[in-house]
Amino acid sequence: MFIQLFFMLNQPEGGYTISFPDIEGCLSQGETIQECCEMAEDALTLMLWDMEENHISAPSPTPINEVHKENKDDIVTLVKADTLAYRRKYDTKAIKKTLSIPQWLDMKAQEKGVNFSNVLQQALIKELNIR
Repeated sequence: MFIQLFFMLNQPEGGYTISFPDIEGCLSQGETIQECCEMAEDALTLMLWDMEENHISAPSPTPINEVHKENKDDIVTLVKADTLAYRRKYDTKAIKKTLSIPQWLDMKAQEKGVNFSNVLQQALIKELNIR
């Protein structure tokens, strides 16, 4: 799980613009503070997901007391992003894997009607200590 700072800048025409000082190009907007918090989490998670896919390390967040506000009305707060939870929800495409097991084990599993995909998924979750 990552935690980053973000700004909510009051816009003269209404609403807020969201930006992350430590992650270039991570921007969003919202009409209300509640909507901004939701949009910020979504934008950050997507950006971090893309960084993971491209093997780019996420930057450490600037300490909140070191963040420079451009306007006195700017809001600086923290937002969390859980890329694993996001992947579980949205990255559900099935990937075919070829594997080998002893013939006797295959026979026993088929007799019991074992779902090989489910068993492998559960074993990987346990092996990788994923909750």
